[in-house]
Amino acid sequence: MSWIITKYALTAAMVVLVSEVAKRSDKLGGFIAALPLITLLTLIWLYLEKQSPEKIANHAWHTFWYVLPTLPMFLAFPLLLPRLGFWLALLASAGITVVCFGLFALLMRPFGIELL
Repeated sequence: MSWIITKYALTAAMVVLVSEVAKRSDKLGGFIAALPLITLLTLIWLYLEKQSPEKIANHAWHTFWYVLPTLPMFLAFPLLLPRLGFWLALLASAGITVVCFGLFALLMRPFGIELL
């Protein structure tokens, strides 16, 4: 049980770190947020929990493909924010991400990459 609490605490600390840095510097906060810190922690957790190298590699592989369709959200949100306000812009950006993911999954299927 203490291991799960440790994992939660360290992972949550990363999110808090990014939000605190972002308050002070947009660029540095964005840079830290763009780093795959949660993925790195996940890979470490999987390794420490004695998961197979294949399982760990598969996680990294799928993470790569899942990140790509989320990128348009980071362009859409700042454009939508002044027009729609925070909550609607966030909701619209999430919707854009879902649509992009669905289209990307269909686009990748002929290449043997199953995302859904």
